[in-house]
Amino acid sequence: MNRSSNTPFASTEKKLGLYPVVDSVEWIERLLKVGVTTLQLRIKDQQPDDIEQKIIEAIKLGKQYHARLFINDYWQLAIQHHAYGVHLGQEDIDIADLYAIKQSGLRLGISTHNETELQRAKALRPSYIALGHIFPTTTKDMPSKPQGLKALKQQVEQTPDFPTVAIGGISLEKVPDVVATGVGSVALVSAITKAPDWQQVTRKLLELVEGNHHAK
Repeated sequence: MNRSSNTPFASTEKKLGLYPVVDSVEWIERLLKVGVTTLQLRIKDQQPDDIEQKIIEAIKLGKQYHARLFINDYWQLAIQHHAYGVHLGQEDIDIADLYAIKQSGLRLGISTHNETELQRAKALRPSYIALGHIFPTTTKDMPSKPQGLKALKQQVEQTPDFPTVAIGGISLEKVPDVVATGVGSVALVSAITKAPDWQQVTRKLLELVEGNHHAK
């Protein structure tokens, strides 16, 4: 469901910094406590009542820590419970009520996997655009091919008016090269959640991506 409008979605920071994508409220709370300020809750394959309760809890935590919490996919619940923002994939854009999201004041992030999708996303004037996947990833099944650093750099240069987020197969070791492309944010999943010492890794990632040394 879509109503045409040339007005942009609500704005967010130009550089969103480190952007972990996690599947539980527990991870949201852990990461907020060590100084992460941009996060995404991506819940899959759970009961509707459980999903709503977890979204409510996550939004409450996000507000408590003054963080930018994006809800993946569940835009109706994100609007209902006043989330900071929502993230949609290309397939979600066709069925979500983008006008309702815009009118609610929520920020909107959109996934892209190639030049065509990037141009489509730009036309919608979202709050940020995710560029991926950069490297091979096992976190989710991807029909598209990894784009690599060269393509990422080109896309960042083509997208000066939007905050950009790199995502897909990004490990701790690859972060410096990703940051060097000029992208404003680095989203990752398993680099944190599967790390033997996730706290140490998260603090290191905050330093690499945001250049700060004040992580809690």
